[in-house]
Amino acid sequence: MVPRYSRPEMTAIWADENRFRIWFEIEAAAAEAMAALGEIPASAALNIRTHGGAAIAKIGPADVAEIDAIERETKHDVIAFLTWLARAVGEDSRFVHLGMTSSDVLDTCLAVQLTQAADILLADLDALLAALKRRALEHKHSITIGRSHGIHAEPTSFGLKLAGHYAEFARNRARLIAARAEIAVCAISGAVGTFAHLDPSIEAHVAEKLGLAAETISTQVIPRDRHAMFFATLGVIASGIERLATEVRHLQRSEVREAEEFFSAGQKGSSAMPHKRNPVLSENLTGLARLVRSHVTPALENVALWHERDISHSSVERVIGPDATIGLDFALMRLAGMIDKLTIYPQRMIENLESLGGVVHSGEILLVLARAGISREQSYAIIQRNAMATWTRLGQPDAKSFRDHLLSDADVIGRVDEATIDRAMDPALHLKHLDAIFDRVFG
Repeated sequence: MVPRYSRPEMTAIWADENRFRIWFEIEAAAAEAMAALGEIPASAALNIRTHGGAAIAKIGPADVAEIDAIERETKHDVIAFLTWLARAVGEDSRFVHLGMTSSDVLDTCLAVQLTQAADILLADLDALLAALKRRALEHKHSITIGRSHGIHAEPTSFGLKLAGHYAEFARNRARLIAARAEIAVCAISGAVGTFAHLDPSIEAHVAEKLGLAAETISTQVIPRDRHAMFFATLGVIASGIERLATEVRHLQRSEVREAEEFFSAGQKGSSAMPHKRNPVLSENLTGLARLVRSHVTPALENVALWHERDISHSSVERVIGPDATIGLDFALMRLAGMIDKLTIYPQRMIENLESLGGVVHSGEILLVLARAGISREQSYAIIQRNAMATWTRLGQPDAKSFRDHLLSDADVIGRVDEATIDRAMDPALHLKHLDAIFDRVFG
């Protein structure tokens, strides 16, 4: 991921130094398990841990460059690392990687990196959930117009809008916890996964040391359905980000202007038009969401590997692992900040709600007429006739409100009184169950 959309903590997970540290931990833990079984000398395991550990503790750019130089010759990344490590360990290096295969190291390392990334993403989701909850409660009773197909529908609450997004991201958090658990597995099973040269207890020991579970059964590689589910979960979270970003983008339109991104002192919206205040953050989030989702299909296609293994998945994961997690981390952080500082205009919401002359209360009036003994079909015809008369004359000198049209309609007069119509046109009527909904969402 480009530096512009990268945060240091997440980027560090995918740095070469972190990858080599994890590789070493896998090799050292495996050696210790082998020593416990009497398969290698205990002194060798101690030497690997001590001398190899000292080298890995101070690994830096020069060491990474050295490993890269070895790889250019060997054309094999794990062998290059083992060659570098052997120089620090010395003679006992012959016991490193004993009976293991490269996938044992690579797949277990990737599991560690993805769980590390998931932990950061979970913290990001917590920050976003906190911002959404605070703003939802703040605007619990801020009446606004709900829209379907982009058209005014019936009144709702701005807090209720945000509560819906909170509930979605709470589900996403639960999904990510499940995806983290599914990906957090270790495979130390050797060539084609038969444990021919390794006792299964070695895998169990390495898994415990790294905070992983042992893979149920590997084919030499960890089955990629686990990874597919992980990246699919990131894609679902990204879609939630885009849904909320799209809402903000629409609400910030000049014709709507019910909410807008915080515009800081000194910020500029356009190089040509000084008045512009653009929804740049939510537009950026829409793009980042597309980028994260674009990694889901390659992850799904990685599931179908040849026989016990091939490496067609490898190049894919070297890209999508860092890019999807780094991009989503940045997007969640940006979204939490945007919601936290979102500028909200309750008075503008009321103005917009009332801008169509009251036709948004047509659903309640339909119920009123039905209760007055008028058939649903006839009630619908009466209401639509008056609503269209209101709608088509909006802004004209002779325009009348929906209420006035109803009260001058012969099919309404005498069957429904004025007070009943006024009660039905109270926007607060639509929010009578707000407390129950909020209790359901926030507990």
